[in-house]
Amino acid sequence: MRIVVVEHDPAWRTEFEAESQRISRVLGDRVFRLHHIGSTAIPGIFAKPVIDILMEVENIVELDASISAMEGLGYESMGEFGIPGRRYFRRNDALGNRSHQVHAFEAKSPEISRHLAFRDYMIAHRTEAQAYGELKRSLALEFPEDIKGYMKGKDPFIKEHEARALAWWMTRKAK
Repeated sequence: MRIVVVEHDPAWRTEFEAESQRISRVLGDRVFRLHHIGSTAIPGIFAKPVIDILMEVENIVELDASISAMEGLGYESMGEFGIPGRRYFRRNDALGNRSHQVHAFEAKSPEISRHLAFRDYMIAHRTEAQAYGELKRSLALEFPEDIKGYMKGKDPFIKEHEARALAWWMTRKAK
């Protein structure tokens, strides 16, 4: 799989909204809330053109009973896929390229705050967001066929800024 990082596309927001509606229609009240996360949710930065969706559910076991509904939308169910308490679904386009990822957690999971804080922090802090986009672009050039190298290269930046983002986000929520 070739790692492709492109300029921000404003249509990603519309794609998220359309996909959220599709998911909500098939899962109904099992879905508490859907959020656009990941780099495609941060305007103006380079990103892999994959729509990341954070799904909040009341009960993860009830979601497990709905895997066939997600498969009906073209998603592959990957179970926890390395993060306890998560349900991960991925979908490819007609050419076999990843187009969407859904990360589902129970509504009280700290993973939700982590993802939303990072997204909101990057939107509010343009200099850091631009640095993140440039890092992604340079890593894609350095590791065009090596997803592990690409991910490992992003990890220190994400960890550093995620800690800042959570502190920033908590002070905003306290107001």
